Amino acid sequence: MKQHASAGSYGALMVGVMVGVIVAAASGCAGLPPREPVPTLAHEAPLDLPGVATPGVATPGVAATGAWPNPEWWQAYQDPTLDRLISLALASSPTLATAHVRFDSARESVRIAGAASGAQVGLTGDAERQRLSDNGIASLFPPDLLAFHWYNEFNLGVQASYTFDWWGKQRATVEAAVDQAHAAQAERSAAALALASSIADTYFGWQADQIRLALARERAATVLRETSIARERVEAELDPADSGERSNLALAAVREQIAALEGSAGLRVVALAGLVGIAPAELPPLVARPLPAVQGSIPDDVRLDLIARRADITASRWRVEAAEKNLAAARADFFPDVSINALAGLNSLTGTNLLEYASRAPNAALAVHLPLFDAGRLKARYRGVQVQIDAAVAAYDQTLVDAARDVATQASVRAQVTAERAQRALQVDSAARLRDAAAARLRQGVSDSRAELAATESWLEQRDGLLQLDAAALSADISLQRALGGGYAQPAALARANP
Repeated sequence: MKQHASAGSYGALMVGVMVGVIVAAASGCAGLPPREPVPTLAHEAPLDLPGVATPGVATPGVAATGAWPNPEWWQAYQDPTLDRLISLALASSPTLATAHVRFDSARESVRIAGAASGAQVGLTGDAERQRLSDNGIASLFPPDLLAFHWYNEFNLGVQASYTFDWWGKQRATVEAAVDQAHAAQAERSAAALALASSIADTYFGWQADQIRLALARERAATVLRETSIARERVEAELDPADSGERSNLALAAVREQIAALEGSAGLRVVALAGLVGIAPAELPPLVARPLPAVQGSIPDDVRLDLIARRADITASRWRVEAAEKNLAAARADFFPDVSINALAGLNSLTGTNLLEYASRAPNAALAVHLPLFDAGRLKARYRGVQVQIDAAVAAYDQTLVDAARDVATQASVRAQVTAERAQRALQVDSAARLRDAAAARLRQGVSDSRAELAATESWLEQRDGLLQLDAAALSADISLQRALGGGYAQPAALARANP
C-alpha cells in the first residue's frame, strides 16, 4: 500500500510539475507576436455612373430600375438552341474541368484538416526474432544465467493519441481549409458564368453573320444587276468604260464581304464546338433566327449588392478570411503543443501466451513541446502569412475595381449602342423612302432602273449597319449579365457580413 501511495504521489507530483511547466511556458512565450488588426475591406463597388451610383437617375439607354439576372439568364433570349448548347457545356465541357478539380481538392483539404485535429487511434502488432550481442547486454551477465543468444518477441496493442487545441491552432487550420473550399466553389461558379456568356456571345455572333450574309447576297444580286446594265451601256457607247470598272469594283467588294462573313460563321461554329467540348458535327442543328431584342437595365442597388452578386468578388473575400485563419494558426505555433499518448498493449517472448492477462503492458504519456530556439523559423512563417493577407486584400480590392469597371463599361457601351441605333434606324427609314421613291419613278417611266438599284443598295447597306448595332447591343447585354454576376448569389455566410 505504501508503494502504491508513493507511486500515486509521484505521479501526481509529475502531473503538477507538467502543468506548471505548461502554464509558465504559455505565459512567457518568447517572441510572441501581437495580434494583427483585421484588415478593412470595401463594402461598396466604386461606381459613379448616373443610374448606377444614384438610384432613380437614368443613364441614356440604360434604365436603373432593373432586376438582378436570374441564374439561367440566357433563357430570357428565348432560344432553345442556345439553351441546349449551354446545358451541354455546363454538363461536360473541359473548360470547367480545372475549376472542378480545384474545388474537389479544396474540399478534400477540409477533410484532411478535420481528420488531423481529432483523436488518432491505431492498431499495432509485430513479431521479432533477435540475437543478443556478446558485447552488448549479454556481456553484463554470466553466460549460464541467460542460456540463450536468440529470442522472440511479440507485441500487440491499440495506440491512441490526442493533441489539445488550447490555442485554437487546429480550429483555425480547419476553418482556413473551409474558407478555401468556399473560394474554390465561388471560382467554379465564375468559370461557369464565363463559359455560358462566351457561348451566348459566340452563338448570337453566328446568328448575326447569317443575317448579314442574307443581306450581303441580296446586295450582291443588286450590284450584279447594276454591273450588267453598266456593261450594256458601255457596249452601246452610252457610258465611258470607267463606269463598268466601278461596277466591277463594287461587285468584288460585296463578294469579299460575303467570303468574310462565311469565314466568320465557320470560325464561330468551331469556337462553339470547342466551348461546348464536342466536335462541330455533334453540335445541335444551328438555324438562322432573328436576333432577340434587348432592354437595357441595371439594378438600382448595384453599388451595394454587387459584392454579393459577383462570384469572383466572393472568392476573393473567402481568400482574405482564409489568410486570416492561417495567421491565427501561425500565431498559435508560438504556444506549446500538449498531447497525450496511451497504449493498451500486450508483450510476450512467446506467441502462445501473448494473449494472457500477465502479458499486459499498458503505457501512458503526457508530452509538451515548446519551441525555444528555431533560428527564426516561426517568425518568418508568421511574417509570410501576414504577406499573404496583404496579397489577398490587394487582390480583393483589384477584383472589386475590375468588377465596377466591367459594369460601368458594359452600361456605357449599351447606352452608346442604343443612341447610335436610334440614329441608324432613322437612316434606314430614309433609305427605304428613297428606294420607294425611285421605284415609283421607274414605274412612271421618268427614270431607268439604275436609280432604283442604287437606292436599294444604299438601303441594304443601312440595314447591314443597323444589324451590326443590334449585334453589338446583344453582345453588350450578354457582357452586362456577366458583369452583374449572372444570377450568382453568395451561398454561404461570410464572417465579414455585408452591411
